[in-house]
Amino acid sequence: TDGILINAGAYSHTSLAIRDALVGVGVPYVEVHVTNVYAREPERHRSALAPAALAVVCGFGVAGYALALRGLVDLLRARAGAA
Repeated sequence: TDGILINAGAYSHTSLAIRDALVGVGVPYVEVHVTNVYAREPERHRSALAPAALAVVCGFGVAGYALALRGLVDLLRARAGAA
């Protein structure tokens, strides 16, 4: 596995265990949310996953998955080219 797309739902805002697992496997990841979490309740404005993520995509509906995948692939290719 070269990269991970993750939509951890509400766990994104509360789960240090998921963040630690993602960091622990050492695989770059992009956090995806279908909705714009910043337009929702204040408790959704903070993510436990985001600080270690390559990027966060939110608010584009299910199209966000394709956008996140495209961005992840581009970032991984750029890293491979720089190595």
